[in-house]
Amino acid sequence: MRRLDNIDLRLLRVFVTLADSGGFADAQIALNLSQSTLSTHLAALERKLGEPLCERGRRGFRLTEFGEATYDAAKRLFAEIDAFHARIGHNRGKLTGRLRIGIVDGVVTSPALGIHHALGRYRAYAPDVFIDLVQGTPAELESAVTDGVRDLVIGPMSQKVPGLTYVPIYREPHALYCGRQHPLFTLPEARIDRTAIEEASFSVRGYRHFDDLYRTDHPRPSGTVMHMEAQVMMILSGGFIGFLPRHIGDFWAGRGDMRALKPTVYTFASQHFAATRSSDAQRPLVQSFLQEIRKQAAAT
Repeated sequence: MRRLDNIDLRLLRVFVTLADSGGFADAQIALNLSQSTLSTHLAALERKLGEPLCERGRRGFRLTEFGEATYDAAKRLFAEIDAFHARIGHNRGKLTGRLRIGIVDGVVTSPALGIHHALGRYRAYAPDVFIDLVQGTPAELESAVTDGVRDLVIGPMSQKVPGLTYVPIYREPHALYCGRQHPLFTLPEARIDRTAIEEASFSVRGYRHFDDLYRTDHPRPSGTVMHMEAQVMMILSGGFIGFLPRHIGDFWAGRGDMRALKPTVYTFASQHFAATRSSDAQRPLVQSFLQEIRKQAAAT
């Protein structure tokens, strides 16, 4: 294997993204590169390393044994590079490096959880920090910060993973909604009883399946979603009732497209946390952003 030079870092990042994406189709979107360009970069890296990194064909995309080893080594390399930048920046009194953030979807309209305000303040004094922001389910995010793929994640976490520090951020109010085309939309409030709710088709959040059923004493779900935008679509279809954060559902209700059902009865607050690795307690890059998140939540 020939010695690597600086240009190979770019090829390695392309390869890691390809592996993380599980194939060329998603990697094209993530990198904004054509498949032919991706193939050229991968072939160049394989020539430099001297062995094939993956197999692609009828059986789909998968890493070779050498590709798996290269992927693991590249992830460790990039983590060390980020740590190097952070240490150098800290010694110079500056925040530098890569901050990898994860957050659940459907929060941009929340004053407390829409992190764009915190990002704006953070960037004002840390312009050299590279921000890597992704969305995921609570379980995906918790796993990502545990595995070192994310530095800080925000959402309704389980609080059960050893080695993580959970900081309460905000309790997000929810209500039960139906769409304009649903039979309950025009039903008088007094006639929306327990039987009417139980007989309605119910869309639950896949990661809070039993919680949603318990909160309404509903016998069974008729649909499931993993993201809030999908839940909005289910409810707007007129075929389902389901829970949404108030800042989302009330927007659609204000347009006349949804209705909150018995909002004083079918309501709860979802506790959101910021989770970081306990070992990152002294990392200024992470802790500075966590402070901005806490400020944003406290301000609301």
